[in-house]
Amino acid sequence: MTTPLVEMRNMSISFGGIKAVDHVSVDLHPGEVVGLLGHNGAGKSTLIKMLSGAYAPDGGEIFINGEKATITNPRDARSYNIETIYQTLALADNLDAASNLFLGRELVTSTGLVDDAAMEAETRKIMKRLNPNFQKFNAPVSALSGGQRQSVAIARAVYFNARILIMDEPTAALGPHETQMVSELIQQLKAEGIGIFLIDHDVHQVLNLCDRASVMKNGQLVGTVNTADVTDDDLLSMIILGKNPNEVDA
Repeated sequence: MTTPLVEMRNMSISFGGIKAVDHVSVDLHPGEVVGLLGHNGAGKSTLIKMLSGAYAPDGGEIFINGEKATITNPRDARSYNIETIYQTLALADNLDAASNLFLGRELVTSTGLVDDAAMEAETRKIMKRLNPNFQKFNAPVSALSGGQRQSVAIARAVYFNARILIMDEPTAALGPHETQMVSELIQQLKAEGIGIFLIDHDVHQVLNLCDRASVMKNGQLVGTVNTADVTDDDLLSMIILGKNPNEVDA
């Protein structure tokens, strides 16, 4: 096996005496999508926020490419090429794709002016790679469909060298066509060796998009399974009963 891109070992965090995440270990390999499933409050988002630098863990260790990592804030996470795409996408609705791609990291000319032409050229280049059908380069992102907005958010992460991508319910509120677009984007990222943690509630989406699924319940890891080896009923049993598929009949 290759060295994991990410290993989170025995991660723990408490809020007000309640253990939100209790000694959870998960890993992620290059070109792999690992789904994180569980009810609201199961701890999946909290676990991932320790990787993205939003929360400082009470205990546990994170290894990136086999080396121990120190992640205390989002800037630390970015230094390890970890990027997070939240469900809200954090896009500026009134700006076009290029302005969103380079928001806060604008390209400038030798005279110090914002170089709109260079930013649009770079945006066209990465969109050609990720989503060749994308054409609305001059429209504000408020005029884009959900799938197109998702492509802009993904392009921004990938342009700035993300190797580890955290996606929070990327197909929520999207129609079938848009969901297919995001699915194709994820396949493209996998082919480039990017590892993806995908947080989702939808068992079917996890089975369709992910190589493995890690299920959490009440802050603990129920188990991690290969999606090819389980059914949606198996995953639902893990989520609801907190049992691995091989334990359900016991």
